[in-house]
Amino acid sequence: MGFGCVSVGRGKTHVLDYGVATTNKNEPHAKRLLQISDDTDELIKTHKPDLVAVEKLYFSKNVKTAMQVAEARGVILAAAARRGVKIVELTPGQVKMAVTGSGSADKKGVIMMVTKLLGLKKAPKLDDAADALALALTASSMRSFPKLSRPRQFPK
Repeated sequence: MGFGCVSVGRGKTHVLDYGVATTNKNEPHAKRLLQISDDTDELIKTHKPDLVAVEKLYFSKNVKTAMQVAEARGVILAAAARRGVKIVELTPGQVKMAVTGSGSADKKGVIMMVTKLLGLKKAPKLDDAADALALALTASSMRSFPKLSRPRQFPK
């Protein structure tokens, strides 16, 4: 599970923390979900975010993997809700569009823009960490421009 914590102040976004929380693949699935819940809870307790962004699940050809990802998402959502943190769910396309300007950008493009936009000296080594920072950037930009994050109302 990738995570990225950012802070926005004076028109600039600063990285507070990022990385990947892992579980032991040899452990039973329920125990791995508990670890994800505990890790998420610890991150929320440590960083005290006012918003948690979670990637929406997109359909996968591998049903078993999709189910496991859906269960992990549920654990993360529950951990944030338990702590009373506002949650925003974003599609991969929304994140790619916000970070690169193209909803069909590839991983390399996302990583390059995350590195540039956050002023990182080097790109995150793991894709999941870069994806989490891209989610955090997108969510923070939605907060900075709330009118952009709401559906546009058209006159009848």
